[in-house]
Amino acid sequence: MPSRLIVALLLFMVVMPLSASATSTTERAFDAAIALFEKALPGLGAEMSGVATATYRDALTLRRFRSAHWGDAVDLRITDAASESAGCARFAAYVDLPPRNGTATLTVCPRFHRDGSDALRALTILHEVVHAVAGPDECRAMAFAAAIEQRATGRFTDVGGYWRANSCQASPYALP
Repeated sequence: MPSRLIVALLLFMVVMPLSASATSTTERAFDAAIALFEKALPGLGAEMSGVATATYRDALTLRRFRSAHWGDAVDLRITDAASESAGCARFAAYVDLPPRNGTATLTVCPRFHRDGSDALRALTILHEVVHAVAGPDECRAMAFAAAIEQRATGRFTDVGGYWRANSCQASPYALP
């Protein structure tokens, strides 16, 4: 009987990480994004790039926030997409906007788990949570996420190509 228990436990230990790998990648990215934000927080004001920092912090850490932009309380739901269809054809992650029935859904796409580095995944989470809190403006999301990364690490990921592709140089936002 003990050998069957050992075999069952070993099988569970092998199979469980495989089925939970996407979730753990997403959670690690959230943990890294939270760590970056918390490190940057002392240097932030009440608002940056039109994003209320306290509201953003609630969205990132609690996944529930009261949004001045949306006018109500919003839950942030995280879901993993099974295929590259819909928004996943173009993005590693995206937020369905506006929130529906008090819920903003952040969809994490398959490429989020297989492409890029852990740092890029954390930056993606920082960026997407801006959309959940403050709306669809790509320039705002890039500026905010880059500023967090810069304040936390002393550098920020080069998003110049994406910045230019979205004509952000003409926006009211700036990269650090």
